Amino acid sequence: MRIVLQRVVSACVNVDGNEIGSIEKGYVVYIGVAKDDTKAIVDKLVDRIAKLRIFADENGKTNLSAQDIGGQILIISQFTLNADLSSNRPSFSSGADAQLAKELYEYFINSSKVRFCKVSTGQFGAHMHVYSEGDGPFTLVLESGRL
Repeated sequence: MRIVLQRVVSACVNVDGNEIGSIEKGYVVYIGVAKDDTKAIVDKLVDRIAKLRIFADENGKTNLSAQDIGGQILIISQFTLNADLSSNRPSFSSGADAQLAKELYEYFINSSKVRFCKVSTGQFGAHMHVYSEGDGPFTLVLESGRL
């Protein structure tokens, strides 16, 4: 699993011109599910994201987690994160099939609901427009093989 996490002031996602999810201060999390991903991997990643200390404390140091500040999370499925770019045309053969990807995406959402005060989502498989106001910018890449 590959995740791109952005710390944001606010964000929203639209499908067919309709806003389907929005958050205030917290994270936009883009998730790419690979063929060999499991619920155990999702559990580790959700735990890591919840505990990341990348928000400023009263002294301006990055010592607080999203949980500490009541941060929110917007979760977007993005199969392109698993692209193989060894040629000019990306290959997505390492990505999970739609059934597994959707199952683990939904599991990620449900696991996040236990850890974050507000969880919003995109729509699996839909063409989405994601708007965000980055904070920092502060962007991290998390990979299941590097936990």
